[in-house]
Amino acid sequence: MMVLFKTPEIDWVGRRWTFFACSLALVGVSAAAILVRGFNYGIDFTGGTFLQVTYEGPKSVGDLRQALEKAGYADATPQSFSGGAKHSFGIRLKGEALMDAQTVEKFVQALKTADPEAPFRVDRKEYVGPSVGRHLKKQAIFAIIGALLAIIVYVAFRFANPLWGAAGVVALAHDVAATAGLFALTGKEVDLVIVAALLTIAGYSINDTIVIFDRMREKMRILRREPIGQVINASVNETLSRTLTTNACVLAVVLTLFVFGGPVIHDFSLAMLFGGLVGTYSTVAIATPLVYEWELRKGGRRAVEAPKPAAGAPAPAPKKAQR
Repeated sequence: MMVLFKTPEIDWVGRRWTFFACSLALVGVSAAAILVRGFNYGIDFTGGTFLQVTYEGPKSVGDLRQALEKAGYADATPQSFSGGAKHSFGIRLKGEALMDAQTVEKFVQALKTADPEAPFRVDRKEYVGPSVGRHLKKQAIFAIIGALLAIIVYVAFRFANPLWGAAGVVALAHDVAATAGLFALTGKEVDLVIVAALLTIAGYSINDTIVIFDRMREKMRILRREPIGQVINASVNETLSRTLTTNACVLAVVLTLFVFGGPVIHDFSLAMLFGGLVGTYSTVAIATPLVYEWELRKGGRRAVEAPKPAAGAPAPAPKKAQR
């Protein structure tokens, strides 16, 4: 097998407080953005109508907003989907503005009348009732919470230690919170597609964490007399090449989708790209150092460095590992 990277010797647990401080700052900024700016919920959660229109000639978001105000739809929110020659826009009207085909056609005619020199076509129409939107919002919250709880149970059962499961979920919550904060900060629309991206990020990130936890468990059986800090550092460093190469391949695909995938999956790929980067960091810099910190506070026999023998005293003979 070709080795792309040499095994590094990074002291992950020794730098854990630096990692924790960086993550706390990131989550703090995300929480502030969510509390101050809030989410720009899509019609999946608020109810309303979404139209995707494509103009034949040049058009800006500002020009479209002026046309909407002139047509009597000042509350409509236009969004540019692509540049170049396509001139595609999304128009979102929350609430019950356009409930059926007749009102949609009335809206289209009003927009054409307000700006007769800018012909366009309607490519897509979607409508969600307000009660359905509220139900979907609750279901999305339950889905995220349920996924995190299920991961705690799975990891705790697999490694026979609830602390490991909790450490993994803290890292996942960190990834989800950071990605959600990005959408709150940028004002991008949050809909069911973004919820799917958050769940995908959680599932992918925990897979990386489990790989490292497996290596930690294996080395703990072999290196029974080694301090747990050394075992964790060795486990992370030995799997770092696999973590970086695998995530680099995934992120390369997601970046391609982000650049060339078009407006339909642009926000999804953005969430996956940012969440994947943050997830790679949290796997090695949050989950495993948390295990060390909790083991240290619990007072496990491998949590601290083994005491050195007194001067002149014979070193204890190493014990053979039990098979």
